[in-house]
Amino acid sequence: MKRKIITWPIIIPLLLNIQQVFALTLQSQTLTVNKHSIQLKVPEGMQVEFLAAMDEPRFPAFGPENELLIGSRGKTIYRLQRPYTSAETLVKLPGRNHSVVYRSGKVYVTESRGLYAAPYSGLKSLLQRKDFSLVTSLPSATGGHWSRTVLLGPDKRLYIGIGISGNCSDEYLGESYPFERRRGGVYVLDESNSSPKLTPYSSGLRNPIGLAFYPETGVLYATNAGPDNLGYDLPPEIFTALHQGSFHGMPWFQYYNGEFRSGECTASKPPRPAREATKPLITFDARSTPQGVTFATDSRLSSEFSSNGLIAIHGSWAEASGSGRESRRPPKIVMVRFSNGKPIGVEDVITGFQRPDGSRFARPSGIIMGPDGNLYFTSDEGEITGLFRLSRVEK
Repeated sequence: MKRKIITWPIIIPLLLNIQQVFALTLQSQTLTVNKHSIQLKVPEGMQVEFLAAMDEPRFPAFGPENELLIGSRGKTIYRLQRPYTSAETLVKLPGRNHSVVYRSGKVYVTESRGLYAAPYSGLKSLLQRKDFSLVTSLPSATGGHWSRTVLLGPDKRLYIGIGISGNCSDEYLGESYPFERRRGGVYVLDESNSSPKLTPYSSGLRNPIGLAFYPETGVLYATNAGPDNLGYDLPPEIFTALHQGSFHGMPWFQYYNGEFRSGECTASKPPRPAREATKPLITFDARSTPQGVTFATDSRLSSEFSSNGLIAIHGSWAEASGSGRESRRPPKIVMVRFSNGKPIGVEDVITGFQRPDGSRFARPSGIIMGPDGNLYFTSDEGEITGLFRLSRVEK
């Protein structure tokens, strides 16, 4: 596989939206993979490298020997040993296996219909479909948003994010709704008895794909994609703190221009009033589709990253009215800055994945900080699909 990296410094401060003025110093980098070239903007002194090809990889997690386990839009769960330059098929499972996590001798996989688990002890483990057993079913009969994100919390419990089935579906994580319509939020798995069950943790989220706990406070944060019934520019996508019992409004209410407003999305009576909805502290451009999120716990890659969030922006499929695909929201990697344990602003980290004509070199999806202090992210669509790394340029 051909890899070519050229860098030279250009100072370009880029902000995703103006909530607080920050500016990383970015530089241009030409990256060539398999005869496809693109000019990216990356933080000064760093470089993006393409490490390993995979088909439609999604969310990564680390196994017991720091191996990467990566779900996908398809049937494949991948495994990559350090230095993560070659991917092997760990197992093929039915459905689309977006997310995977390791906990206490088992690997857990979410597919649209359920959470599955199999014994797993590390690099010597060879898995087959028959090794997996159903832990709990997940609402899926109504189709629609298919991804299910599983996350291991600091309390060792499993948290599962699930989106509503459609654009404005009347669905909610509440007992008044039938099981198949209990969607649009985050569950925590109650394993206090022999039959694990889903317990609602946070609701009113249209499609909470990215989940991560902030290390310094233990607060769970989520990225969330809003509906498109208000046009191309509203509502903004959000990054928000979740708490036990928190409500975030959708699809009944949408947050824009500083307050929750009628979502104009569903005629059903909202299960809770707008005054109980949690306001997001960070917003992104509408239709930008934020997905994976991770937190940098040290300053090895950059002191600017330490204790801040890094988010994969997938980019939009939608186009502005009267325009072509060049108007689509571009894929990128962004950073959410924190101060005193709370998010205060957002800025670009890696841009340039989208060409002027709207075609994409890559579309970031999953993202994770490595044990080596580097940032790893996947691309599940575009000209190049597989695993990338952001690291310091060796002098």
